[in-house]
Amino acid sequence: MFQKAKSLAIAAVSAVILFSLPTQAVTPSPQMIEQFKSLPASEQQRLAKQYGIDTSVLNGSAGQSTGISAPSQVPSRDVAKPTKEKDVELDFEQDSKKTELAFFGYDMFAGEPMTFSPVSDVPVPSDYLVGPGDTVNVQLYGKDNREYTLTIGRDGTIQFPELGPISVVGLTFVELREYLSERISKQMIGIESNITMGELRSIRIFIAGDAYKPGAYTVSSLSTITQALFVAGGVNEIGSLRNIQVKRKGKLIATFDLYDLLLNGDASKDINLRSGDVVFIPSVGGRVSVTGEIRRPAVYEIKSNETINDVIKMAAGVNPGAYPRRSSIERYNQNGLKTIVNVDLTSEKAKQKQAKPGDFIRVKSASTQYEDAITLVGAVVRPGKYQWFQGQKINDLIPTIWGDLAISADLNYGLVIREVDKFGKIEVHQFSPGKAIAQQDVTQNITLNARDKVIVFNHDDSSVNRYELNKLVLNRAKKIKQLSSDSLIGTDLFKAGFKSMNVNKQSSVLGKTDIGGVVMPGAVAELDEEEKLVGDEVSKMLSNLFEDRDLIKLSSSLSRQELLFPIITKLSLQSGVSEKVNVIAVTGKVKHSGIYPLSVGARVSDLITSAGGLVEGAYTARAELTRTETDTSISDIQHLHINVGNAINGVAEDNLALEGRDMLVVLTTPEWQERKSVEIRGEVRFPGVYNIRRGETLADVMKRAGGFTDYAFPQASVFVRESVRKQEQLEIKKLADQLRRDIATRGVSKDGTVVNYSEAQLMLTDLENIQALGRLVVDLNAIQVGIEQADLQLEDKDVLYVPTVKQIVSVMGEVQHPATHRFKEGMTLNQYLSMSGGSRERGDEDRTYIIKADGSVMMPEQNFWFSKTASISAGDTVIVPLDTEYKDNLTLWTQVTQIIYNSAVALATISGL
Repeated sequence: MFQKAKSLAIAAVSAVILFSLPTQAVTPSPQMIEQFKSLPASEQQRLAKQYGIDTSVLNGSAGQSTGISAPSQVPSRDVAKPTKEKDVELDFEQDSKKTELAFFGYDMFAGEPMTFSPVSDVPVPSDYLVGPGDTVNVQLYGKDNREYTLTIGRDGTIQFPELGPISVVGLTFVELREYLSERISKQMIGIESNITMGELRSIRIFIAGDAYKPGAYTVSSLSTITQALFVAGGVNEIGSLRNIQVKRKGKLIATFDLYDLLLNGDASKDINLRSGDVVFIPSVGGRVSVTGEIRRPAVYEIKSNETINDVIKMAAGVNPGAYPRRSSIERYNQNGLKTIVNVDLTSEKAKQKQAKPGDFIRVKSASTQYEDAITLVGAVVRPGKYQWFQGQKINDLIPTIWGDLAISADLNYGLVIREVDKFGKIEVHQFSPGKAIAQQDVTQNITLNARDKVIVFNHDDSSVNRYELNKLVLNRAKKIKQLSSDSLIGTDLFKAGFKSMNVNKQSSVLGKTDIGGVVMPGAVAELDEEEKLVGDEVSKMLSNLFEDRDLIKLSSSLSRQELLFPIITKLSLQSGVSEKVNVIAVTGKVKHSGIYPLSVGARVSDLITSAGGLVEGAYTARAELTRTETDTSISDIQHLHINVGNAINGVAEDNLALEGRDMLVVLTTPEWQERKSVEIRGEVRFPGVYNIRRGETLADVMKRAGGFTDYAFPQASVFVRESVRKQEQLEIKKLADQLRRDIATRGVSKDGTVVNYSEAQLMLTDLENIQALGRLVVDLNAIQVGIEQADLQLEDKDVLYVPTVKQIVSVMGEVQHPATHRFKEGMTLNQYLSMSGGSRERGDEDRTYIIKADGSVMMPEQNFWFSKTASISAGDTVIVPLDTEYKDNLTLWTQVTQIIYNSAVALATISGL
């Protein structure tokens, strides 16, 4: 019963709510209100929230008096609605509104007018003029204590019980208090008084002209001009803020400039209003717009005879980054056309220039360039901009090695980039930071010029933490286009972007696509959109390296080639037709192969130093220097042989002076071999990693490993080679592409049967997911007995897996029950197939083959003696392939299935070790 009553109550209240939705609301009956009150509080809140009902009405609280309070500021007249993200992206009008200048001062009063109740609890000023309706509180004390509340009548008098009617017409509050105190002290002996104002009267004023809501308003008798403007919602956009007029009985009694209040805080002319006063807002006068490097860009109203300097003061002056000498004024001439007037706002003549209505003043910004500053980047503790002074040297800029250089700094190689003319043409000077700072070598401690850029490099780029650098480039790229961050986590974005950036360049500096591992322009590479985006962002960042504050801060994380990128780019751009590009390259047995700027007076030893020096295996007796000789008619290439050891020791004959486009190749010592190793796992006496020399064979390493254990099964060994794996993976990719084309072009088999595309696609997927192993078939037993034809030379990273003895035979493929069976001597192929339930309907039993334990394959077509009654050896795997619908004997489909099964068998062998 209770639930039924509750349901009826909810239905009734819902009906009230639905009928209350129209603009003209329906007042609910008392019965409906009582039903609403009977609901739980949570249900009341739900209904009120869902249907937009004022709970104060249903709770009976509407209409209750809250007492007289000061009026609050009216709400904004133009509230911006929240915009969806996609609207912000697509609505280009939003961008134009951001750059539009606002009218100064109007937003202070912008709001809808509300009920403005009289205020009675505020302090009364001493100059307040009392009038009819005001009340006066009189407290008498002394020989007699009494209190009176006296109201000023319409005739301007108050009725004092002991003193009779007293006229207070035209008196201020101070005058009224003095007058009453004097009358009481004279006529009431022994009585003293305390006189205060009580309730204040309300007055009715008129607001006319260009107010937002003109009309008649009832306000407090203490109201001023600005309070009246608040009541009317302020001034509309064509109303004047600087000539607000107060008229009393048809006469102009006061004008008020709101700019005095807004800009200077001066409210001295904000007079009190009287009943019947008219606040008149005339139309706006002339306006001037101010924008640019100004503290408060806006549109300002001007009076006659105001100057440009007055307008700049209204806008709070120029910003610290302004260049007022190059300011301009857009002004209409007599023909109605815009003209530009250049003004120097620092001169008195320009300041006194009269502002005209419609002027648009632009204050230009100062240059972002530093005058005479030194830029320090790279492997230093405090990279950045530094003051330059006459006679400054490297050790003045970097005083100490341990306190000012990063621990990873290269003490042998640093660069000074110097401007040589006003067009920004540069030259490069090379120095040794260690000798310049610690030893103060005069040849290395270079005297710096204004605007020099000093670069210190890391000795080893691979050890540098690039997390913050990657985060910087990702955040900047995201501002252009949303990237899939998940796919980029763990990627060296800056390095990847640098590589893709070089691939995308169209002009070649040295005419090579790859020099010492540095990808040069012209190389063909397929890049996705994200790589191109990151590459573009890295290109912009590196080109602006010496001006980008964020990148300068993180420059210690940049690699050698990244720090050199803007320099090499600049040198390549500044070269002319008749001069070589001042860049050189080194490759071969050096630590940092790549392209380097040609420094002033550079020799072969300097180039080797810039590349981090020689590495192990370098052939010092001979290196090759390739030089381009060009005259007016023909270009020729010369190859010069030099002794690197002599060049490093300063022998002039070999330490040649370098020229632009020179390339040095440091050769490898003949018969030099890098460390190579192979690994042997499983059933050998000493498994592990063995270092090998060139030409060493598998038999040699097996002897070093001590031979097989008693549990070894050499016939099932798996030998894996990295070079074979790479070749197999390439072949698998080619086969997958061929199969994909086959599926797309061959819809019907030779006998007219429609191809089963679902099975073909499944096979293609399996093929694409295969990871090649690089297995070579080896006969370890033959190698052990010393048959040289079975032995093979080893390569770096070869791996041999020797499993334990296997007493199993596996049956895989299209059989009823693929399984692994125990090996039994003398059992035939047919018997093992029968143990797995025989071939399926889709199985191609005629093409059944065996993967022998050593990885070789036996097939009927290749072995005339092979039959289904042939015996099986331990460790063999029987494969029944899929009977494809193409009916092509041992062609593409057979290759695919064989690869899939062979890989599965090899993986199973390795995983068992």
